[in-house]
Amino acid sequence: MSDAAHSRGKKKLVRKPEHEPDPEFQIAPMIDILLVLLVFFMSISSTEVLQSNKEINLPIAKEAKEAKDNPGQVIINVTYTSMNDMTAIEVDQKDYAMPSEIVPILQNKVTANPMVRVLIRADREVRYDYVRKILEAVGQSGVGNVTFSVVDKDANAPAAS
Repeated sequence: MSDAAHSRGKKKLVRKPEHEPDPEFQIAPMIDILLVLLVFFMSISSTEVLQSNKEINLPIAKEAKEAKDNPGQVIINVTYTSMNDMTAIEVDQKDYAMPSEIVPILQNKVTANPMVRVLIRADREVRYDYVRKILEAVGQSGVGNVTFSVVDKDANAPAAS
């Protein structure tokens, strides 16, 4: 008898794979990841909040564009007190009296990251001569990317109806 005739008479047994149980959703690793992300975003946002000074009245620029985030950003807050006609500079939560004092700090930042960007948040009452001195200090330190922080409408003005 040939093999073909032999195979016709017998049924071949085919094994079916065993049914695997559905995988269970593991919630504990998801909670761990969410907590890590929460701590990360809280620490980043608190750093940005600490660097902005609420006492500064930013100038108005209606044609201002939104700046892109830059991890190598240095914020320079320039405050003005009208009572005693004093201007102060704040970088990394430290106050400086003269613009020339920030040159070594910015040079260290440029050494660490050549693509560093300086964001100047100057009060609208600060005189241009003082801002020019800050720009000269930034230029002496080797920073090539400087932006100014402004608002697109006056916060003190009444809402238009």
